[in-house]
Amino acid sequence: MESEEVLLTQEGYDKLESELEHLKVVQRSEIAERIKIALGYGDLSENSEYDEAKSAQELNENKIIELENKLRHAKIIDESEIDTKTVQVGNKVKVHDMDFDEDIEYTIVGSTEVNLAENKISNESPIGSALIGSKKGATVEADLPNGGVAKLKILSIKIK
Repeated sequence: MESEEVLLTQEGYDKLESELEHLKVVQRSEIAERIKIALGYGDLSENSEYDEAKSAQELNENKIIELENKLRHAKIIDESEIDTKTVQVGNKVKVHDMDFDEDIEYTIVGSTEVNLAENKISNESPIGSALIGSKKGATVEADLPNGGVAKLKILSIKIK
């Protein structure tokens, strides 16, 4: 597996640590109990409860490995080093979408902290990568997955 640096805010790092702890302590014991109960049903060749519990165990262990890898390669963004001269991870950026004639505020985050419901977009996304490094007043174009192009004018850059 390739070890790529994972950009995280302290909040995002803490959230991943908490999720990892939950998977290791709570989920593992719940799944172990399900396996134990399913083993009591006898013949494993036709035991769907056992198969489901083993499948859940595999998914849980894979998620644990994934989170441990992300935390191992995490680079926590020092919020004191974030400025508002150019767009960078950790900034809140207000833009004017020229095609839809509306203002939108995005928070630029690392790829593991994306939450579209909260307008948290990845620095690796088409819009995020187009905004990174740009200054207030600049107009950027982002190539969208549907083949279109978003034209955005940067109205403000704040520290989230």
